[in-house]
Amino acid sequence: QVQLVESGGGLVQPGGSLRLSCAASRSIYSITSMGWYRQAPGKQRELVAFITSGEATNYAESVRGRFTISRDNAKNTVYLQMNSVKPEDTAVYYCYLNTRVIYWGQGTQVTVSS
Repeated sequence: QVQLVESGGGLVQPGGSLRLSCAASRSIYSITSMGWYRQAPGKQRELVAFITSGEATNYAESVRGRFTISRDNAKNTVYLQMNSVKPEDTAVYYCYLNTRVIYWGQGTQVTVSS
């Protein structure tokens, strides 16, 4: 069993920045991928970004150019740097880890509002 602990969510003004962290209870060096989904009220969960074992990254069109995903293997942690946030980025953000089995974090709330 793998535990994922997310942190960094909160309230931020439009145009501001926020950094989410997801710490895994095991090494992330050889995982298939790790990333973030989000779910806004009344909407389906959507993929935000992910990073592979080979450091390849992929982003949803709605966040490309504003969000950056990165990983620190020494800390077993993946980060999501969120810049130029918009009200439509408001959602619960869930971290996931894919290593043949998919594990999920508990979610962290991000609210973009003035």
